[in-house]
Amino acid sequence: MIGGALGWFGPDAVERFQGARREAVTPVGSDTLSARFGFCHSGGGTNCVVDGDTFWFQGQKVRVMDIDAPETHEPRCAEEAALGARATRRLQDLMNLGPFSLESGDRDTDRYGRALRVVSRGGQSIGEMLVAEGLAREWDGARHPWC
Repeated sequence: MIGGALGWFGPDAVERFQGARREAVTPVGSDTLSARFGFCHSGGGTNCVVDGDTFWFQGQKVRVMDIDAPETHEPRCAEEAALGARATRRLQDLMNLGPFSLESGDRDTDRYGRALRVVSRGGQSIGEMLVAEGLAREWDGARHPWC
């Protein structure tokens, strides 16, 4: 039951996401998760946004899968700090717009222990929205400078 609530749907989840682009993501179930998200720029939290690609939901730290947003914790330049702040506010806005879904992909967690999830609403990836708005970029497996 916990796995289902977090969006884990068994071994076939890997097959669904391998090689698939985020725009092709279709929710497995309806958008049934919701919370009111504040900000929690560091440390643990409950239902709060850390930065443009990370948030806490029901006590679990979640990394938006397959995107990279500018750093807000030790940004490398003023431009990165400003864009990171915009991405953080926008992720908070998007998370607060209503019910959403969390779906697992080819990896369950990242090297920092964060749950990796595709976050979607109405079948549209929230990560993809951030990329389309210029507030994040698709993750290609390597960090690239924002400065």
